[in-house]
Amino acid sequence: MNHIEVTIPCQEEQREILIALLADMGYEGFEEKEDSLLAYIAEENYENTSLTHLLQPMQLQASTASVATKNWNEEWERNFQPVVVDGFCTVRADFHEPNPSTPYEIIIMPKMTFGTGHHATTQLMMEAMQSLAIKNKSVLDFGTGTGILAILAAMLGAQAITGVENEQWSCENAVYNASRNNIENFQVFFGSLEQVEGQHFDIILANINRHILLQYMERMAKLLTPGGQLLMSGILIEDETIVSEAAVQVGLSLQKVATKNNWMLIHCKKD
Repeated sequence: MNHIEVTIPCQEEQREILIALLADMGYEGFEEKEDSLLAYIAEENYENTSLTHLLQPMQLQASTASVATKNWNEEWERNFQPVVVDGFCTVRADFHEPNPSTPYEIIIMPKMTFGTGHHATTQLMMEAMQSLAIKNKSVLDFGTGTGILAILAAMLGAQAITGVENEQWSCENAVYNASRNNIENFQVFFGSLEQVEGQHFDIILANINRHILLQYMERMAKLLTPGGQLLMSGILIEDETIVSEAAVQVGLSLQKVATKNNWMLIHCKKD
């Protein structure tokens, strides 16, 4: 099975947004060049019209070529670098040297599951967790991906952590990563918030995207205990108002926001 290689000339600051949006469309691999982004998708899943509509608001154009299938994980692992949240946490793979400069260190199997620490939204979540009272709290990691945020919550003293994830291989990767970091109080469910219906959590971590956040805002509010905290990211800066207003409408109060590059974190509390 061949793939379509899409070459998009773009600025460096545009690439994170493009990668996130293209991943939602089914693109499987990405490669950053000096002046462009290369994205790969199976030929049968490629739609020129959808790609054009995605690129038009950013005034970008793309060229395409048919290429033989690659081992995307192998390619991606080759370029995987450690991520450091200064003075707080390091995310690395087994083949990296330990970093003694941070009190917390998370070791993950570098697969193409969202949440390796490289994306600005994951870093925003980790930075916010640094000042959150997590010890002895129950935590829900909504869209757990690699499990990186759940693992960090456990390291910060959470009493119990539950993850939900709608990709089966991501669930397996999260379980593996938790085991690799000696985390025993973390369980993962395949699916969405329906899997934890009726439960309540002190903290919900939701690093997903605007559409899912809006779809499940009311349900997340119901899952929070009184006074519970909700951290949301995967939000573009221009979407702050629509997400914040949706949170307020379901009884959540805004605590603070943080930004990195073109992305935003919104911290809410259940009154």
